[in-house]
Amino acid sequence: MKKIAFAKSVFTASLAAACAWGLAGCAAGSGSTGETSYTGGVAATVNGVEIAEDDVTAMIESQRAQASLDDEDSWGSYLAQIGSTPSSIREQFIDGFISQEIVRQFASECDVNVEDSEVDSYVEKMKSNYSSDEDWQSALSQSGLTEDEYRENIKFSLQYQGLEDHFTTEEPSAESMLTYAKMYSSSYDGAKKSSHILFDASDEATAQSVLDQINAGTLDFADAAAQYSKDSSASDGGNVGWDKLTTFVDEYQDALDALEVGQVSGLVTSDYGIHIIKCTAEFTAPEELTDVNQLPEEFVERIKSMAASAESSQAISDWIDEKREASDVVINDMPENVPYNVDMSKYETADESSDAATADDAASEQTDANDADATAENADADASESSSDANAADAAGSDASADGASDADADASADASSGGSTASAQPAEAA
Repeated sequence: MKKIAFAKSVFTASLAAACAWGLAGCAAGSGSTGETSYTGGVAATVNGVEIAEDDVTAMIESQRAQASLDDEDSWGSYLAQIGSTPSSIREQFIDGFISQEIVRQFASECDVNVEDSEVDSYVEKMKSNYSSDEDWQSALSQSGLTEDEYRENIKFSLQYQGLEDHFTTEEPSAESMLTYAKMYSSSYDGAKKSSHILFDASDEATAQSVLDQINAGTLDFADAAAQYSKDSSASDGGNVGWDKLTTFVDEYQDALDALEVGQVSGLVTSDYGIHIIKCTAEFTAPEELTDVNQLPEEFVERIKSMAASAESSQAISDWIDEKREASDVVINDMPENVPYNVDMSKYETADESSDAATADDAASEQTDANDADATAENADADASESSSDANAADAAGSDASADGASDADADASADASSGGSTASAQPAEAA
C-alpha cells in the first residue's frame, strides 16, 4: 500500500490537506474546529501560541475519511503496514501545524508582510464567483469554514508565497543540476521529439495530398506545417517537443512510437483531427552522465526548474528548522480518547512478533560496522523509492491540450511543494 499523506511531516502537506478539503481549523493555533468537538485541550504551543488538540484530530480524521480508513481495523492495519502508530501520526501533523505557526510568527523577518487589503482583494475576487452573499456563505459552510477562518487561510497562503519568492533560486548550483540530471536521465531514455501537421477531420483529401507531396520530396515538412496545420505549432514547423515532457493523445503517441528518426507517419486520426507526424529526434541516455549538457536543451530547462524549486524548498525548510530551534516549542502528550487511537498490538501478527524478536536478538550481536552498512542500505532504498516516485511524476507530464499535441510543461519535482498556493485555500465550490 502506498504511503499517503499521513506519512508526510512537511507542513505544506498539512496545509494543502486542510485548506483543499475545507477543514475547519486549518489555521494552526486558531483554536477552532467548527462544530466538531473531540477531546479539547492543547496539542502544542509555539512561543506561547496554542495549537488546539481538536485541530490536529480533525485533520487526521478528515484524511482518514478521504482514504477510506474510517473503521478501526482498516486504520490499524494501515498503520501497521507503514510501521507507524497513532502517536507518531499525531506528531507528524503537529509538526506541520508548528511549521505553519513558525511561518506566521517570523515571515516578517524576511520582509514578507501581508496587508489586510491583499487578503480583502483575494476574498472579494473569490466572492465574485457566486451570485449572492448567501451562496458564498453556503460554500464556506459546506467547506466547514467561517469567513474569518477562510481569510486566515488566505493570509497564511500569501505569507508562504512570499517566502517562496524570498528564497527563490533562479540559477541552481551546478552540483544540484548534475544531481537532478543523473536522477532523470534514465527516465528520459528513449524519448522522442516530433513535429506534426494537423488538419480538420473533414479535410482528409487535403491531408492525403500533403502527405503524398512530403513523401515524394516535393514539399518540405516544416513548410507544409506552416502552410496547412491548424495547430499553434505551425509557426515552428509543427514542433511539439518531446513525448517525455508532455502527454499526447493515444493515437498520436502510438504512431510516434512506431517511427524512427526522420520517418513520417501516415494519416493519424484523433479527436482533434487528422495528424501527419514526423519523428525529429530520439534521446538515448548516456551510460555515464558527467555534464548536464549531455542532455537535450529542453531536458536541461526542465531539470533547471526542478533543481531551482528543490533548492528553494530546502532553503525554506532550513529556515523553518532554524526558527523552530530558537523558539519555545512544547508538544503535549496524546490524549488516550482521540478517535484515531487504536490498540496496535491487535494488528501485529505472530510472524511479525517473531521477526521482531529475532531482529532484536540479532541487533544486539551486530558490530558497529554492520549497523552502518544496514543504515546505508536503508537510505539507498529510501532514495530509490523517492527517485522512482519523482520519475513517475515527471514522465506523466501534463494532459494534451486542445490541439492534441502541445508541450504543457508541468513542475515534476518531488521535492517542490505547492501547499502554500492561494488556490489551495479556496472553498470547494470556488475551485
